[in-house]
Amino acid sequence: MHPNLLRLDRLAAHLATDPHVQAVLGLGSAGAETHRFDDHSDIDFFLIIDTPDSKHRYLQDTSWLQGFGGNVAYSLVNDPNGRKALLADGLFLEYAIFTPDQVAALPFTGARVVWSRGCYDPLALGAAVPAATAIDTVGFHLNEPLTNLYVGLHRELRGEHLAAMRFIQVYAVDRVLALVRLDPATTLDHPDHFEATRRIERARLPRGLPLHRMVPGYTGNLDAARAVLAWLTAHHDTDPAIVAAIRELTTTLDTQNKTDSA
Repeated sequence: MHPNLLRLDRLAAHLATDPHVQAVLGLGSAGAETHRFDDHSDIDFFLIIDTPDSKHRYLQDTSWLQGFGGNVAYSLVNDPNGRKALLADGLFLEYAIFTPDQVAALPFTGARVVWSRGCYDPLALGAAVPAATAIDTVGFHLNEPLTNLYVGLHRELRGEHLAAMRFIQVYAVDRVLALVRLDPATTLDHPDHFEATRRIERARLPRGLPLHRMVPGYTGNLDAARAVLAWLTAHHDTDPAIVAAIRELTTTLDTQNKTDSA
């Protein structure tokens, strides 16, 4: 186990002296998939605390983080239940604190019990990760990015380059990643249930995925739209009406760009 990850065990041993602390759970690469933890990993973890009053005390006071074996150089309240923190030696932390009742309503996956007081199984408390909904379908993830491209190109023509970038290179590409996930020929590398972009570069994608063309950056919206549309039409049965409308917009934008640069 990576030396930095062992520091979570050190923290757990420190917290075990407080009877209000019920368990420490590792998440992400600090959770069930510890083989992924490397020099670039932060430590994500949950504390399970017995009462709301004890939880409040741990949320307000960060001195207990010294149980990692380092001083807190910076911290940020990023959620009503937790913080992000940077230790002086460079270890980055993200944590949340819950009572047992709160954990029971919280969907999470891939957690690891670093330490538990032993009165219950902490992993049995969490709610199930939400099942796929009726909108999590190939049909939705195929058509939604087409509308993203259409709206994004209009934003680009209006001169709203940042808004266009988000529609074309973020929203539409997110839907492409959803199509990749639903493709039975795809093999993902430790898929993240909450963040589709994680480790996509290490996935086995029989259909290919030219992300360098789909996400070229702020000034590349036209090329990005063309790349996303080309991928969608090459691998899926797309509606000709919306495809034609998108292509007309790309032609208009191309003409406008040439006029502006003349």
